[in-house]
Amino acid sequence: MTFGDYFDVTLFFEATITLVVILDPPGTVPVFLSLVGRKPPAARARAARQAVLVSLVVISLFAVAGQAVLAYLGIGIPALQGAGGLLLLLIALDLLTGRGGTEPEAAEDVNVALVPLGTPLLAGPGAIAATIVFVREAQAQLGAYIALALAIVTVHVVLWACMRYSGVVIRVVRESGITLLAKIAGLLLAAIAVQLVADSVRGFVTGA
Repeated sequence: MTFGDYFDVTLFFEATITLVVILDPPGTVPVFLSLVGRKPPAARARAARQAVLVSLVVISLFAVAGQAVLAYLGIGIPALQGAGGLLLLLIALDLLTGRGGTEPEAAEDVNVALVPLGTPLLAGPGAIAATIVFVREAQAQLGAYIALALAIVTVHVVLWACMRYSGVVIRVVRESGITLLAKIAGLLLAAIAVQLVADSVRGFVTGA
C-alpha cells in the first residue's frame, strides 16, 4: 500500500482550492458583519461557529448521500440554484431596505446562523454541486474520500477564522461603516442571487 492509497493529494488540493473559490471566505466577512456586526463579541463568535457548523453538516450530508437524495426527490442542481437564488434575494432586499434589523434579537441569532449564513450563502448550490462532482471523481477510493473530507474541513476552518476574527474590521469601520457594509453586502447578495437564478434557468433550458 502506498501513501496515495490512503490520501489523494491531488484531489485534496483540487477540492480545497475549488471550495475556497466558491465559498470565498474573505467575501463572507461583509455579509457577516452586516448581519451581526452590532452584536456583542460573544454573540458574533457564536453566530460564526453555528454558521460554519451548519454549512459543514449540510455539505457533508450532500457528500455522503447527495446524489441519492436528489435522484429520489427528482431534484436537479438547477432547482437548487433557483431556490438558493430566490432565498438570497429576499435577504438582500432586507439588507438594502434596512428591514433586516426589525426582528427580535433571539430569533435573529438563530436565523443568521441557519439562513442566510449557514445556507445558502456558505452551503449553497455551487458548493453542493462541486462536492457531488468530487465524490464522483473519488470513484469509491478510500484515499480520495479521506482527501475530500479533509478538504471540506479545511475550508470550513478558514471560513470560521475569517468570521470569528472579523471584529478587527469592526474596530476600523465603526457603526457607520457597518451600515455601509450592509448596503454593499445587500447589493452583492442581490447580484449573486440573480446569477444563481440565471444559472438555474440556463440549466433547465439546456437540460444540465
